[in-house]
Amino acid sequence: MGSLRRRLLGWLLAATAVLGLLALFDTWREAVATATLVSDRVLAGSALAIAERVTVDEDTGLQVDIPYSALEMLTSTAQDRVFYRVDGPLGFLTGYADLTPAPTDRDGRGFADGIHAGDRVRIITLARTVSTGVESIPFAVTVAESTLARRDLARSILIRSALRLAGMIAGAALIVWIAVPLALRPLRRLGEAIAARSPGDLSPIREPVPLEVQGLVEAVNSFMARLATALDALRNFTGNASHQLRTPLAVLRTQMALAGRADTPGAMRQAVAKGDAALAHAERVLAQLLLLARVDAAPGQGALAAVDLAALARDVTGEAVPRAAEAGIDLGFEGQPAQVRAEPVLLAEALANLIDNALAYAGRGAVVTVSVRADGDHAVLAVTDDGPGIPPGLRARLGARFARGARDEAKGLGLGLPIVAEIAALFGGGLSLRDAPGGRGLRAELRLRRADGPPS
Repeated sequence: MGSLRRRLLGWLLAATAVLGLLALFDTWREAVATATLVSDRVLAGSALAIAERVTVDEDTGLQVDIPYSALEMLTSTAQDRVFYRVDGPLGFLTGYADLTPAPTDRDGRGFADGIHAGDRVRIITLARTVSTGVESIPFAVTVAESTLARRDLARSILIRSALRLAGMIAGAALIVWIAVPLALRPLRRLGEAIAARSPGDLSPIREPVPLEVQGLVEAVNSFMARLATALDALRNFTGNASHQLRTPLAVLRTQMALAGRADTPGAMRQAVAKGDAALAHAERVLAQLLLLARVDAAPGQGALAAVDLAALARDVTGEAVPRAAEAGIDLGFEGQPAQVRAEPVLLAEALANLIDNALAYAGRGAVVTVSVRADGDHAVLAVTDDGPGIPPGLRARLGARFARGARDEAKGLGLGLPIVAEIAALFGGGLSLRDAPGGRGLRAELRLRRADGPPS
């Protein structure tokens, strides 16, 4: 990217150069117009002074007494040349006969540019009359001046303007060269504050910065928040995995050792069966931990989409029917359409955990029902069983990770309900455990805000 100071200076110089050229072009036009206006006034005064010295002689002819002061007023340091001509009713009277008069307007005055005696000249012609007492005799006075003084005046104005513009550009460049480092001091302080942090410090940056940099700081803070979430999820996963997988893996290793030392095929099969059960337990732990890690690292509610809760619940329930039949449990579904904002995979996992809990604890011969209903601006996803249920005093502690109930027949992991509760919270909802209708069994309800609004 290069130096910010040099880039700003380059853009400034390029912009001021273009604007300066346009300004100089406009200044040149104004200078030429000003020089022409000033010189034309002097030229008109000279012609008028000559016209006032035109008189009528005794023979009613015209005579001209040229006042040389009228011509001297046109002389300049540029050594301009001056030409004149006076014409009467019958034609040329005096002056330079080859000087071409300028066309005149209704007021009897006209200006023109031309060439005379090899010089570019500015010409004025005044048409006047002189009275004899009986009649008025017309005449015309033409005065021409070379344009050296006019060009010198315009050039002088242009040079002075260019020098002033160059001084302004140089001053602006100096200001930029000095001001940019001063303006970038907050960025240097921000960099020093970040560099001074420890590698594990992912707290938001609180260093005061200019308004233009606040967006960058907010983006960095958002990134660090996401990174902290990901790191927390990784730490939770590794800590939970090391804690929960240690026991089944130790059992598996022990059983494999016993199988290797078994004296009879029966003892070997028994050891292998216990090792296989430990491996299956480790697989369930790992699957739940991976799901838990995904919940911990899930994006916020801004990334959620509308989900048909009834269709999702019907599909998940259908997938669990074979397991329910194998456990001797009657699993069914009932519901009405409802849209919620959620991540469909995580929501399906939450429902699958509720169904697995019901199948694990309701007992053979139980009835488990998955239902979906609308409740105002919320949708309620419930899994109800008529099993032994959970005592009210134990329900609150089951929301903590790795907490188990008093009964351990199914050898639960203590992660099912906490995962469901965390997924519900992720979607702005909640999980509640209550007695099933009739006072027997458990009803687990997942309440989520509807995406389609309350019914009309």
